[in-house]
Amino acid sequence: MLRELEPAVRFGLDRHLSAAREWFPHEYVPYEVGRNYVKEPWSLKDSDLTPVAMAALEVNLLTEDNLPYYHLALWDTFGKDGVWGEWVRRWTAEEGRHSIVLRDFLTVTRGVDPVALEQGRIDQVSRGYYPNDRGSITNPLDGIVYTTLQELATRISHRNTGRFTRDPLIEKLTARIAVDENLHYIFYRELGKAAVELDPSSMVLAMRRQVRAFAMPGRGLPEFREKARQVAKAGIYDLRAHHDDVLLTILFRHWRLDQLTGLTDQAEQARDGILTYLAKLDSTAKKQEEYRAAADHA
Repeated sequence: MLRELEPAVRFGLDRHLSAAREWFPHEYVPYEVGRNYVKEPWSLKDSDLTPVAMAALEVNLLTEDNLPYYHLALWDTFGKDGVWGEWVRRWTAEEGRHSIVLRDFLTVTRGVDPVALEQGRIDQVSRGYYPNDRGSITNPLDGIVYTTLQELATRISHRNTGRFTRDPLIEKLTARIAVDENLHYIFYRELGKAAVELDPSSMVLAMRRQVRAFAMPGRGLPEFREKARQVAKAGIYDLRAHHDDVLLTILFRHWRLDQLTGLTDQAEQARDGILTYLAKLDSTAKKQEEYRAAADHA
């Protein structure tokens, strides 16, 4: 399958390189507002961020800090040779800018406690979140499905975080990151289309495994559950976004899950299982929305 998909990878990489635009983290950081932390230690009153914005930006940054393990996962899943290796190395180089620009911005503007931020980075990278730590990625098709879901989810999270802060500088920064994430998403999404054409039944089985097992990369962070709850309540990334904007968009608008023909019996059962899971997820999202609406009016 890796060999059969090489032409699609080459086409996707060439398209990506033609669409990607060079940018530099230092252009998004207002260095003129920086102050000396040794002489003026950080305090909470230094930050203009709300607790929710602070939590969202911290989670986004620490998730990006996990890059060594994402690289390793792609290396293990797709290999390091040929065009697959070219893509993985390029992707890694581009993703590295995201943690650089987020950390520099938050440090210079005193948005979060720099000591806690560095302690969080050390903790995150020391433990490391490996996307296949639960054994859900069994072959390259699983890797394609997972990365497609993850890239779109990350794009949405970054973009919505910026909008939530209502800070023009943060919005500009997170929008720039989201552009990268969108190009990465398009690469994997289109690779998924090629895989569906090659082996639709195996792809449907991979879709079922990844849709049911999917978790945002930050789930290994300390207090992630509480921070994720704050982010969801603020509408930055919640089950509704995951169901409507990620799963429905990818599975039906682009991969045409409902229109696939000639599937094996096992794949047909897997498609039914996906539809059942999506219905349950939609129901849970509705309950969350109703709960929040009631809480807002209480």
